[in-house]
Amino acid sequence: MRRHVSLILALAVVLAAGSQPTTAQAPITLKMQASWPAALTLYDNFKLFAERVEKISGGRLKIEAMPAGTIVPAFEVLDATNKKVLDGAHTWAAYWVGKHKAAVLFTGGPGGTFGMDFIDALGWMYEGGGIELYQQFYKDVLKLNVVPIPILPAGPQAFGWFKRPIKNLADFKGMKCRETGIAAEVFTEMGMRVVNMPGGEIIPSAERGVIDCAEWVGGVEDLKLGFQNVWKYYYTPGMHENVTIGELIINGDVWAKLAPDLQEIIKAAAHETFFRWWARWQKQNAEALKELQEKHKVQILKTPDEILYAFLKAWDKIAAREAEKDPFFKKVLESQRAYARLVVPAKRFAFPNYDFAANYYWPVKPAAAAAPAAPAAKPAAPAKK
Repeated sequence: MRRHVSLILALAVVLAAGSQPTTAQAPITLKMQASWPAALTLYDNFKLFAERVEKISGGRLKIEAMPAGTIVPAFEVLDATNKKVLDGAHTWAAYWVGKHKAAVLFTGGPGGTFGMDFIDALGWMYEGGGIELYQQFYKDVLKLNVVPIPILPAGPQAFGWFKRPIKNLADFKGMKCRETGIAAEVFTEMGMRVVNMPGGEIIPSAERGVIDCAEWVGGVEDLKLGFQNVWKYYYTPGMHENVTIGELIINGDVWAKLAPDLQEIIKAAAHETFFRWWARWQKQNAEALKELQEKHKVQILKTPDEILYAFLKAWDKIAAREAEKDPFFKKVLESQRAYARLVVPAKRFAFPNYDFAANYYWPVKPAAAAAPAAPAAKPAAPAKK
């Protein structure tokens, strides 16, 4: 009898324990900082990513998305992520060209790198071995404990804002302009005097006359920053960042501790953010250009082809020099060239030129005809002898 009573009591304990509510695991929160202020749409990309991670994970993983300067300065997020001062960052690899010039190649590179567009650049990443080289770059070349993921398609970027018109390469030379990354080296090669500064310092420097021109992003980003209040000459397109991609970086130890499904959620949310934000951003840019012209009377002008070709020639010279000096730079550049050699000519053949249907539906208005020249003065009658 006692044995039966003991069994009954044991069963009751088990049943009682099973009826207690299970304690849910506390959500994981990653503290991450951007390299841009909260007022910019680049930061909206970061917020969209954080929202998607929380929703897709059912609240198991949260991203505390902090704007530039919250914990460290804008250009120090990489080192802070490596040291686990931050769990991660939302930034741009070309900021690290001071550490290694190959950093710029993982942003899409100047000129799109051999004519690639955003889809081609992602294709190289995920179908051409680029993501493995990207990971190798941080882990083995820079010796940093971070995991990179492409997330931010911030292009095509404008050539920039100028205090006076530029009609050719000669007008461009000697101007003092805000540029950053390896593009600054290319523009220096072309004869520009460059100054590197964070986005928040551009307008105050322009107002004080410290710089004659500046490149930031273009469209809505430039409108938000207030370029139209300082300068009225806006030139587009540019070849320096026509295909430029920002990155999400996460500390390697933090990444390794995440469950495999949470790692996949982060990657999936980054990919979704890339395309959703890009589509939204192109609409915002179109609206911004309209406002710049109609409300702020900005002159939106086409960058002279002479300057764009000069940029590509200068970049090719710098890239060749870097490839000769550094085996890893050469490895990445040749990998991109091989992928572009396959894809870019095929796409040029398969896709109609963007202008083809655009000109059919929205023909470009011809420039106003120049006023007829005044008739030449009649030669004076010969003086009578």
